[in-house]
Amino acid sequence: MADVNLSDKLKKHFGFDSFKGDQEAIIRNVLAGRDTFVLMPTGGGKSLCYQLPALIMEGTAIVISPLIALMKNQVDAIRMLSEDDGIAHFINSSLTKSEIDRAKEDIRSGCTKLLYVAPESLTKEENIEFLRSVKISFYAVDEAHCISEWGHDFRPEYRKIRPIVQNIGVAPIIALTATATDKVRGDIMKNLGMTDAREFRSSFNRPNLYYGIRAKTNEVDKDIVRFIRQHTGKSGIIYCLSRKKVEELAEFLRVNKINAKPYHAGMDAQQRSETQDDFIMERIDVIVATIAFGMGIDKPDVRFVIHYDIPKSLEGYYQETGRAGRDGGEGLCITYYARKDLQKLEKFMEGKPLSEQDIGRQLLMETAAYAESSVCRRKMLLHYFGETYPTENCGNCDNCLHPHESVEAGEQLMKVLKVVRDVKENFKIPHIIDVLVGRSTEEVLAHKHNQLTSFGIGGDTPPRFWNAVIRQGMLAGYLRKEVENYGLIKLTNAGWMFMRTPQPFSVIEDHEFTDADYELASTAALDEPLLAMLKDLRRSIANRTDKAPYLIFQDSALEDMATMYPVTMEELQNIQGVSEGKAKRFGKEFCELIARHCEENDIERPENLRVRSLAKDNKPKQKVMIIQKIDLKVSLEDIADACNLEFEDLLTEVEAIVYSGLKLNIDYYINEVMDEDHMLDIYEYFEEAETDDLDEALDELGPDYTEEEVRLVRIKFYSEMAN
Repeated sequence: MADVNLSDKLKKHFGFDSFKGDQEAIIRNVLAGRDTFVLMPTGGGKSLCYQLPALIMEGTAIVISPLIALMKNQVDAIRMLSEDDGIAHFINSSLTKSEIDRAKEDIRSGCTKLLYVAPESLTKEENIEFLRSVKISFYAVDEAHCISEWGHDFRPEYRKIRPIVQNIGVAPIIALTATATDKVRGDIMKNLGMTDAREFRSSFNRPNLYYGIRAKTNEVDKDIVRFIRQHTGKSGIIYCLSRKKVEELAEFLRVNKINAKPYHAGMDAQQRSETQDDFIMERIDVIVATIAFGMGIDKPDVRFVIHYDIPKSLEGYYQETGRAGRDGGEGLCITYYARKDLQKLEKFMEGKPLSEQDIGRQLLMETAAYAESSVCRRKMLLHYFGETYPTENCGNCDNCLHPHESVEAGEQLMKVLKVVRDVKENFKIPHIIDVLVGRSTEEVLAHKHNQLTSFGIGGDTPPRFWNAVIRQGMLAGYLRKEVENYGLIKLTNAGWMFMRTPQPFSVIEDHEFTDADYELASTAALDEPLLAMLKDLRRSIANRTDKAPYLIFQDSALEDMATMYPVTMEELQNIQGVSEGKAKRFGKEFCELIARHCEENDIERPENLRVRSLAKDNKPKQKVMIIQKIDLKVSLEDIADACNLEFEDLLTEVEAIVYSGLKLNIDYYINEVMDEDHMLDIYEYFEEAETDDLDEALDELGPDYTEEEVRLVRIKFYSEMAN
């Protein structure tokens, strides 16, 4: 079919005037009956590479696809281009028997050019039997990375495709994926038995996408609300790892008047389908989803993709961020990163086979290195997929827009190269760093690497810096990662030459993400002069009413006011720790002060600074249970057990209830567990204190008083005096 005028066919079937990239060459290869491997980033036009030849060739093309949502989306799109709905069908578990019979009738009649099936459906004997009777033009394996254990979405059923093809009837295969390292690519072609396939590899660079990593703090939900409000009316996807977080965040966004819905595999098929349709039809702006959403979704104008949790692999990250800006327009890719999330992901791997755990950890290491690196994110991402990005500054990632200073590290690179050479180029990065810093781990001792002359030659430098030197040494081409034995670090020719003739080599130190980042709230937007004035006002009201200042409003509430600028009673009640009663009693003066400050300093109060909190309604059933049981004078230990809480976590919940303005009487419990003199000493301390800070109270009261006692009396004092 070499003489087919493909431009005419493209115009006729799809209405396009010209092909993108390698599309035409790929289609000609398929029409010639040859196996074809296509590596093309999201938005590059992969689907057309099998849809057009299917419409041209005799017979039916079998498209093996992993998701029902993807099949429905693709079939609907093809039917829109034709006068006959029978031109494309899918067969999967969502169809009734009569719907399947109708599809088979269209296929037998020769009307159907594209049949979409899941690999699970393909293994069913009745489907195999039916397809044997059909003329098959070719097989298209979409999302082919699912075949490989090294891919980000491994599906064991995909491993069975080749034997099934042999069983149904051999025809050419086209395998397509948007993300595949050399390791994954080799795995796919070997498994599909298409080692002679012609390969087409498009550039992975998506210049319109902005990549940014943010430290994950306890303010992340509010940060997301502010970000979305800065991009009002634009479509976006937020990915979370757990279904629970998906539900919570979607609710938090809705409370803040953002048109959002959740999407995860725990919802029924109809709900998921409706939510997806709502997103595509722009009835909602934001989808909060697990990775169950998005594969193959054809929405070109997604303007932002947010990862609430760091993805399990860079393949997954690239695939998911690739859903932004498919029309070539703006695409903002923001990821929140905390070391704690890596520990959670590693915990998920427990119980899996050791080989899977090893693969999972190596993929996680790559993701962590990407998140923590200070070099161009585009450069790192493309390098991971085997592509060189020649420019030092892409101008469209956080590291390039806010560059860090580099340091000379030629001497350190030399030390790394020596260790790689001394361990016979047969070990992974963690082992190389252990040898460099002189760490006698079990593996180091087992291989007697503690006896090497290079053992400990980098002991004066922290491991984090060695990580940066190794990664950036790979980017510069002095080191490479072995494809077959994935993760083993080898010297390149340039690396051997560097050892003979050292050159200058500069390194940008990695970002340091500590666990403390997770706990700390961002104070970047805090208005310090306003905070000082709010504290002065609080002090004057405290003197006037003869109350401790923190009983008026706590410091955290004043800090929120100096960030969010509430000027009405309704806005003030959105501040954490401000009850309706407190707002009515003290709020007027605070709102007037804030309004005056904004006017005098020409401060715009953008809507994105006022974030409504869910905290007051966050566990309503548990909160009601605690209040009821305290009213019934149930012991706090028993309440903690009933709520499935640690005792200190119960105290935190009780504190939150009291700080929100409710009175609770826990005298019955304090009288039972505490000495009366102890209780009076602590109570008197809080009557005199300027602050209710727990650490200050423990320092002042001394070692005879436990933290638990101080917290209990503080609850009693706050409930009686503030509420």
